[in-house]
This record gives sequence, structure tokens and C-alpha cells, in this order.
Amino acid sequence: MAMKFYTLEEMTDKHIGKRGTPERESFEADVEAALIGASIKEARKAQNLTQRELGERVGVQTAQISKIESGRNLTIATIVRVLKALGLSADFSIQGLAPVRLGAGAKV
Repeated sequence: MAMKFYTLEEMTDKHIGKRGTPERESFEADVEAALIGASIKEARKAQNLTQRELGERVGVQTAQISKIESGRNLTIATIVRVLKALGLSADFSIQGLAPVRLGAGAKV
């Protein structure tokens, strides 16, 4: 008997929901937030900073940095403040609009 294989997309559709559904949109937003948080944590560690030190640069408590690195409490304003504190920038684009640069030296 042959084993049936499924793509990641098929499994996600089955267990999370099809693209465009509220469940799928929420799931994908959570994944993106977690990836941003992990990137911030990696950048902080690359600069040999503790969460406390980054918090001091950003002007927030250590607990807030922990939440940010876990992908919670992320807003664009928070991301910009953290990027500036780390001396970094990030580029993103909205389909049909000009690219935007956030953070240190935010010129496009």
C-alpha cells in the first residue's frame, strides 16, 4: 500500500484553515511576529547585549524586551524603536506601494 504524502500547504489548510480565513490569517500573523522577535533576539545577542541593556536603550523594562523577542506586543512603533536602539534597519514593502525602511538611517 502506497503512503500518501501531503504538502505543508495542504496540512496547514487542513489543520489551521484555508488562506483568507480568520484562523489562517491569525496563525500567519503569529508566525511572522515570532520570526521578527527571533530576529531581534539574534541581533541583540550578536551585539552582546542583555535584555536589560537593550531595554535601557529602548526605554522599556526587561520584561517588555522578553515579550518582544517572543513575538508578543509587537507594533511597528516598537519595532522601529528596537531597530534604532540596535543601530539596524529593516525594509518592507506593501504590494503596489513604494518600499519603506524602518530603523536606523531610515531613508529609502
